[in-house]
Amino acid sequence: MEVVAEKPGRVRNCCLCNLRKAALKRPKTLQQICRECFYEVFEEEIHRVIVDNRLFKPGERIAIGASGGKDSTVLAYVMAELNRRHNYGLDLFLLSVDEGITGYRDDSLETVKRNEIQYGLPLKVVSYKDLYGWTMDEIVKMIGLKNNCTFCGVFRRQALDRGAALLKVDKVVTGHNADDIAETVILNILRGDIARLGRCTSITTGEDGPIPRCKPFKYTYEKEIVMYAYFKKLDYFSTECIYSPNAYRGFAREFIKDLERIRPRAILDIIKSGEDFRIATSTKMPEQGTCERCGYISSQKWCKACVLLEGLNRGLPKLGIGRRGIDNERNSRKTIENKQCGSLDF
Repeated sequence: MEVVAEKPGRVRNCCLCNLRKAALKRPKTLQQICRECFYEVFEEEIHRVIVDNRLFKPGERIAIGASGGKDSTVLAYVMAELNRRHNYGLDLFLLSVDEGITGYRDDSLETVKRNEIQYGLPLKVVSYKDLYGWTMDEIVKMIGLKNNCTFCGVFRRQALDRGAALLKVDKVVTGHNADDIAETVILNILRGDIARLGRCTSITTGEDGPIPRCKPFKYTYEKEIVMYAYFKKLDYFSTECIYSPNAYRGFAREFIKDLERIRPRAILDIIKSGEDFRIATSTKMPEQGTCERCGYISSQKWCKACVLLEGLNRGLPKLGIGRRGIDNERNSRKTIENKQCGSLDF
């Protein structure tokens, strides 16, 4: 975040209104603007993304994925404000996932509970313990700090859908910003994950699944979200997850930050590149189906969550992780007991 220093004779007027003193330099455009103009352009850009991409229809029930962090807190505030100002006609809810991380998620959920009161939005919390019988603290105790983000990411995606189903919403909106999407493009290239590369820049995903997900912040820089939260004095939780320091995504994040320092436009250009990728027609893509065990969307007989959960319950936490895990998964299907991981009523 870059705030313009307020020293006599050195502060320029806002380049948009030319009336008030500039308070910050926009990371995306490098314009020096005042707070009032920043609020206006920030909110208007998100409104235009919502309208131009027809993300919502009047009367829809929308769940806002709320973690208590800056992205989801600003998303909840802006969605509530734009819904009121532009009469979207949406019923908004906060939806949180409690992964069971002591000293992190329990504290951030207290922030979400305050947001529930501050923004007047009903809150629903679903937990790994209730859904899967495990907390992330228990999982990390068994598997260690390597590959723990794989478990958390897979379980969280499904937990959000389960919570959304309980709320009977039409769509889920998440706070994924431009930086996040650019990181994902880079990650999918590094992993050679063609299937995800083909859809990771879509502003709406899961339209062929039970509940679509939208990303109103697709073109919004992380730095500007931080600036908005700072100037608006929004109540959010800023501590990083205690189990994520070694996450593979972190290296992509540092790479993106280095590029942004050299050329701020690089983030949007990476997203544009991802949007324009074309997959060769000869490339075999996974076919979407449903998990035989829990009914969740999956390109395999069992969804990833069921495979990982089976490994935990059988004391084989590496089942389904990496090449060896996939082979073990295939070899073990003949002897796997029918331990249900929870059915989904979609």
